[in-house]
Amino acid sequence: QVQVVESGGGLVQPGGSLRLSCAASGTILTVNGVDWYRQTPGKERESVASITRGGSTNYADSVKGRFTISRDNAKNTVYLQMNSLKPEDTAVYYCKANIRNRFFATNVYWGQGTQVTVSS
Repeated sequence: QVQVVESGGGLVQPGGSLRLSCAASGTILTVNGVDWYRQTPGKERESVASITRGGSTNYADSVKGRFTISRDNAKNTVYLQMNSLKPEDTAVYYCKANIRNRFFATNVYWGQGTQVTVSS
């Protein structure tokens, strides 16, 4: 069984920073590509950043230069460092992980989401 859990969300003032974590646990062989998404009420979930197992990254234009995605393969954890936060970054942030389990089956797992609120 595999679980993906996000953490690190909260309330921050504009211009502030937060670091989100996405931790995978369970019968894991490898954590492959991981994506961060975000969603606000009434809108579709949008991709924010992605990272391959080898560390190649991609970012949405709206967060380039402010957000940094990274990973620690030994800990099966991916991070999203968010700096210079803006009110429009307010959303529920989700982690999506492509994971191969110890039975060599590969599946996509979503976390439950973590709320990020940017407000003064």
